[in-house]
Amino acid sequence: MKLNPISVTELNRYVKDRVAEDEFLNSVLVKGEISNFKHHYTGHMYFTLKDESSLIKCVMFKSSTTTLNFVPKDGMKVIVFGSVSVFERDGIYQIYCKAMQEDGMGSLYTAYEELKRKLSDEGLFDEIHKKKLPFMPKIIGVLTSNTGAVIRDIINVSTRRNPNVYIRLYPVPVQGEGAGIKIAKAIKFMNEEKMADCLIIARGGGSIEDLWPFNEEIVARAIYESKLPIVSAVGHETDFTIADFVADLRAPTPSAAAELVVTDVSELENKIKLFKQRLKMALEGKTKLMRLRYEKCLNSKVYKEPMQKINDYYLQIDRLIKSVENSSIKKLKDSKLEAAKLITKLDTLSPLKTLTRGYCLTERENKVITKAEDLKKDMEINLRFQDGIAKAKVI
Repeated sequence: MKLNPISVTELNRYVKDRVAEDEFLNSVLVKGEISNFKHHYTGHMYFTLKDESSLIKCVMFKSSTTTLNFVPKDGMKVIVFGSVSVFERDGIYQIYCKAMQEDGMGSLYTAYEELKRKLSDEGLFDEIHKKKLPFMPKIIGVLTSNTGAVIRDIINVSTRRNPNVYIRLYPVPVQGEGAGIKIAKAIKFMNEEKMADCLIIARGGGSIEDLWPFNEEIVARAIYESKLPIVSAVGHETDFTIADFVADLRAPTPSAAAELVVTDVSELENKIKLFKQRLKMALEGKTKLMRLRYEKCLNSKVYKEPMQKINDYYLQIDRLIKSVENSSIKKLKDSKLEAAKLITKLDTLSPLKTLTRGYCLTERENKVITKAEDLKKDMEINLRFQDGIAKAKVI
């Protein structure tokens, strides 16, 4: 098999895509010792996390460093939470840290991992439970804050793709104490009242503390029990919450969620036009083919002289009958000749033939007597001659 070469960029992009598809690598909790720490002037942090035998590069962007309650430095043992991805330009993989704490402090991350493991063991993440999104939903329920860019992005994307779609907003708090309970109640209400064809649960990015309501068990179970399909669009593309794993579909951003849920009407119209064109071409081709077949039939010998074939069969039958007659006559003639030969042979061997030469047969009670000892005195016998039978008596 011949392999076509690919570029280094294509290879790195392929590896990056494969890594991105791994759910485990999208939310990892790793502990180790910081080395080669550098706090860039842009606010980003670059460092290496190592243990006794291995090391891995890490980066923590400025948007995530604001949650730190300590100053990282070389030699410090920490626990980092984030996702593993490939830096395409250099072809290296590294951890993109969303949060970091000194080793021994990770209560939120521990709770996250424990709940994730528990729900996974119960089967809440299994693909068999995932519901399909409706092809063209008329009403889309959105559970998010009624202020901010999230709902505006969803409305803009949805109405652009399908102006006839209806967005039904159910305002819920997306962070803070008690937010999880209200989100779960909103999911239950939308299901009981059948307020939509499908639901989008969305909020913008933030720290793990900000996203925590979507890591609560009550929200996870509400999503699992929902009869309406649910798309989770919580945080940025690199943020993963428990809600993402339980939901029927995960979108990297709220805008992407709207694109996944709302069918692009213009694209659908283009497909319909294309299918109509293909159907028209197929029908024209079929009609042309049928016309050619029709003309061929009209010009065929069978159509012009329908009795010709039957007459040919009549001639064939006559030939077969003549052949059978000839064969029968020959067979009868041969049989007669064979019978004559057998009759001649039988006549030659007949005992009556002997009588013509002056012999006679001695008989008694229609049985031929061949031995003198079978004759008794005064026994009446018959003597068969060529021309008849004479009676005699043994003396």
